[in-house]
Amino acid sequence: MITPQCVKCVAQYCAKESLKREHLPKFCPMIQKADIIKIALEKYKNEKIRQLYVNTTIIEGQAYEIVRGRRISVRPRLLEIIKLSKLMGWKRLGVAFCGGLTNEASRVVNILEKSGFEVYSIVCSCGHLDKTFFGVQKEHKIANLIGDPDRFEEACNPIVQAEVLNSENLDLHIIVGLCIGHDMLFTKYSKALVTTFIVKDRVTGHNPIASLYSVYYRRYYDKEEVY
Repeated sequence: MITPQCVKCVAQYCAKESLKREHLPKFCPMIQKADIIKIALEKYKNEKIRQLYVNTTIIEGQAYEIVRGRRISVRPRLLEIIKLSKLMGWKRLGVAFCGGLTNEASRVVNILEKSGFEVYSIVCSCGHLDKTFFGVQKEHKIANLIGDPDRFEEACNPIVQAEVLNSENLDLHIIVGLCIGHDMLFTKYSKALVTTFIVKDRVTGHNPIASLYSVYYRRYYDKEEVY
């Protein structure tokens, strides 16, 4: 079976104005998954989906300006969240944040409130439970690194975060630095649309892409055991 491998398509034919089917590589989804693409395109006919798509495309276009003859980016992601929310008519937002990024989350909430939104926030440790409550063995606690596995260590609680925000019937939920996996659970149980403002990356100052370009981090990916 031939599977989609778009990252290996150097020409990126689907982004060109003219497209000839005979030029497409065998792994192209437009050949192998044509039936699925056709079904997926039908979903854009939903009025709410179409509205979101059109407005996100408007925001994308407004993210650039021509300055001295060159196209440059002019909006950081938080401003894009604000602009899209206003374009969509969203007024009530939820922020699910990691306790380790309380300062950053506070800044986000402050900016959103100043922009006219009603903002609800919930920290990952809500529920006051030790990690062992969820079946985590003591030796896997961070405190075990300093020889104190019996110390109370607050557990992240992404499902509680999602359900608490769900109870407020908000328009959009924003992730601020939730741990890998916890962000997945939060998204899975969130009833509102979810967007991520900060991705947790403890090593790079929450800038994951940095590790792709730095020789200092590349050594991790070059180790055979990583794979």
